[in-house]
Amino acid sequence: MFLDRLDKTILRQLQSDASISNVTLAEKVGLSPPACLKRVKRLETQGVIHKRVALIDQSKFGPCLHMIVEVMMQQDNLALNRLFVKAVQACDQIHECYKVTGEVDFVLVVVVPDMPSYEIFCEKILYAHSNMRHFRTLISMNRVKYDTQVYIPV
Repeated sequence: MFLDRLDKTILRQLQSDASISNVTLAEKVGLSPPACLKRVKRLETQGVIHKRVALIDQSKFGPCLHMIVEVMMQQDNLALNRLFVKAVQACDQIHECYKVTGEVDFVLVVVVPDMPSYEIFCEKILYAHSNMRHFRTLISMNRVKYDTQVYIPV
């Protein structure tokens, strides 16, 4: 799919603030409002813009812990990995999951309010999986950088 300079500029603006009005967006990217709206609709139809969301400040709901969990499986078995992925996708505490290469099979970003909640999470998700060999938990002391924007090449 070809994206020209204007498409990429529109995407950068929307990643920064998806609540921007079409008139303001058109002004910022140098298009007429109808032409800008047409491009945005095309980007949505083509699936480039997957969805628009509101980013919530987690701290407004009380303290929470961010855990980075490295998961090592017993066997490299496709069916068992699919079962694990299905459990991960159904779990609200897991905010991100990456299947990775190397000695670790998956990396999870888990968000819980406290350590007892993390212990319950471990029992229900990690220890309950039959192919789980080992997992290692890293507790985030401070989130140094967090960015939801996708890199768009120039």
